Amino acid sequence: MYNNREIMETIKMIEEQNLDVRTITMGISLIDCMDTDIYKSCEKVYNKIYNHAKDLVKTGDFISKKYGIPIINKRVSVTPIAMLVGVSGGDPVLYAKTLDKVASDIGIDFIGGYTALVGKGFAPGDLELINSIPEALATTTKLCSSVNIGSTRAGINLDAVKLMGQKVREAAELTKDFECIGASKLVVFCNAVEDNPFMAGAFHGVGEADTVINVGVSGPGVVRAAIANAPKDASIAEIAETIKKTAFKVTRMGQLVGVEASKMLNKPFGIVDLSLAPTPAVGDSVAHILEEIGLEQCGSCGTTACLAMLNDAVKKGGVMASSRVGGLSGAFIPVSEDAGMIAAAEAGSLTIEKLEAMTAVCSVGLDMIVIPGDTTAEVISALIADEAAIGMINNKTTAVRVIPAIGKKDNESLNFGGLLGYGPIMPISKLKPNTFINRGGQIPAPLNSLKN
Repeated sequence: MYNNREIMETIKMIEEQNLDVRTITMGISLIDCMDTDIYKSCEKVYNKIYNHAKDLVKTGDFISKKYGIPIINKRVSVTPIAMLVGVSGGDPVLYAKTLDKVASDIGIDFIGGYTALVGKGFAPGDLELINSIPEALATTTKLCSSVNIGSTRAGINLDAVKLMGQKVREAAELTKDFECIGASKLVVFCNAVEDNPFMAGAFHGVGEADTVINVGVSGPGVVRAAIANAPKDASIAEIAETIKKTAFKVTRMGQLVGVEASKMLNKPFGIVDLSLAPTPAVGDSVAHILEEIGLEQCGSCGTTACLAMLNDAVKKGGVMASSRVGGLSGAFIPVSEDAGMIAAAEAGSLTIEKLEAMTAVCSVGLDMIVIPGDTTAEVISALIADEAAIGMINNKTTAVRVIPAIGKKDNESLNFGGLLGYGPIMPISKLKPNTFINRGGQIPAPLNSLKN
């Protein structure tokens, strides 16, 4: 139960500190939509998604009005489409266009699951789907794609890493007249999770129920304000406690929305993902949280330590508030979506190398980073390999979502608009890793994978 003080406090968080439910995401299994005829399979896919999710937007809007809680996005995630391609054969882009059409028809913001899981090799349908990703993203508007290329248990599929460097670049090239936006909807994972409600990496894991409701909550502005109100001589332990208590309050709001949506849609409630997902809006920045803790600017020495403390405190607060905390709960550090990160990148205090160090302790990885348009596919692949290695060794999810700025000068930026924001082009090493990338094969799983 909420008392009057808590209700007023939540209202202030919403009105002044950008607190919102970033997404209600319905996960839908498409296992029973498999068919050896791709056209029949696509028809089944459309019908199942439409029938289950047709009221998702209406439900989200009703809950938002009932409780006065902004619900920014309504989304759907589906079974990795490569699995369906493996049965049906044919052109995977037919699935992409089917998903995009049903997403438009039911009015959701994004649909995720144009996905392949190739951490240990390629199954039927995987290569076909991966090769189709650039075209699929260039010919759709709401579709998001992801590929998992490794895990702590399996190691890293270097053949897939090489391929994904090529596909990231191709996705940017095919959409170069639209700010290279195709690459912004493509994520390459290591240790991908099955219940992630956030795009572009959401897919409905094969271990999930037939349908499920997952909620993603975000509140960087709330956390920053709580730290700002703490005593100026507070110890770092006291700051951690402040963050934990704030995360508890934010998670309770997400729990409320998730339970309500589950009841109204008659779908099981899955998880609350408490991720501090920033936006370009003033006061809604993870970088500004780190600066409030005591850094002159994000990217300075001490940034990784502050981020580690923040991520840990957020997770502890979320677990206190709900037994269903999951997904990628923690702090996201996308550049283009975070006003403080953008400022730090433009000032030169935040580099790709520093961001890579930060990914060892953040929620995901190198996210929404604009790189020079002449960056080679091999360099992109090597960046993916580096980030995957951090995830593999540390038994955590890591990801890469970089956008080569095709046709842009190095002092320019890409402007995506909306939640995706804009990003300055960040320098990246152009030393050639080609021999390493072209070796192919499997990077063996680390010793800490042997836990049985």
